[in-house]
Amino acid sequence: MNSENWRIAGDGVELAVYRWGNPQGIPLLLVHGYPDNHHIWLPLIEQLAGEFQLFAYDVRGCGHSARPARLRDYQLPHLSRDLQAVIRAVSPDRPVHLLAHDWGSIQSWETVTEPHSTDLLASYTSLSGPCLDHVGHWLRARLQQRSTAGLRSVAKQLLQSWYIALFHLPWLPELTWRLGLARHWPKVVRQLEGSNLAVNPQQLADGCHGIALYRANFIRRLYKPRARYTQVPVQLLVPTADRFVNPRLFDDLAQWASNLQRREVAAGHWQLLAEPLQLAAWVREFVVQQEARRQPSEQSAA
Repeated sequence: MNSENWRIAGDGVELAVYRWGNPQGIPLLLVHGYPDNHHIWLPLIEQLAGEFQLFAYDVRGCGHSARPARLRDYQLPHLSRDLQAVIRAVSPDRPVHLLAHDWGSIQSWETVTEPHSTDLLASYTSLSGPCLDHVGHWLRARLQQRSTAGLRSVAKQLLQSWYIALFHLPWLPELTWRLGLARHWPKVVRQLEGSNLAVNPQQLADGCHGIALYRANFIRRLYKPRARYTQVPVQLLVPTADRFVNPRLFDDLAQWASNLQRREVAAGHWQLLAEPLQLAAWVREFVVQQEARRQPSEQSAA
């Protein structure tokens, strides 16, 4: 599917931004995860292009966006300022609806939980990516319970997160991508969850550079979690067959998000993106619902 492409200035880096769909439609911004770039959204974009004005961008380090060399340049505040720069560039006069997956969702929480987020965001649909601060509080709460159930939940998530420990090792993860994982990645995902991902022509670079997202953020946020609240309407989509993110990580989210809708689906980590019919329906329903709620309040303010 053809897109309109341009580059914008993020937080000290240039970002590749793309647009599809109805120029008069509701603005919907898509943020990809790891080890992907904006291509991961193309099946969903085909479902929604007739109704929405759709935007996506390659996160720093991925796709055609700049790849900073310093690890600290991948920390969440930089990623948040990138996202805010994209929003202001693509929709300067209207808040956007945000949909994010995996690391795109993790980094988007940094903006969603900022006090001024309601000026930029009309809604947020989060898929398979928790706020790291919320995870830090979740871990502390279960450990402080000192109950068998709490410790079992922590142990299960640590086992599911084995790859995060691997990503913190020097050079080994990058070597794994170079030795063949990049070439076989669609086959790996298909074997894990039956999802047929399209081939990403930049898979090797995205896999290697995106590891910096983990190394720059996980330990810092999990050991010193902040209290992060939001009033942005949140639709939480929870794939119950996700091999990487334990659905129980979101059990306390209502404590942080005052306007929360939760949907569970028997799907894997990438399945809703590879087979996007259900995802498109849920996004469409939620966005239209939030637009209907916004209109009366905007008229009252006028």
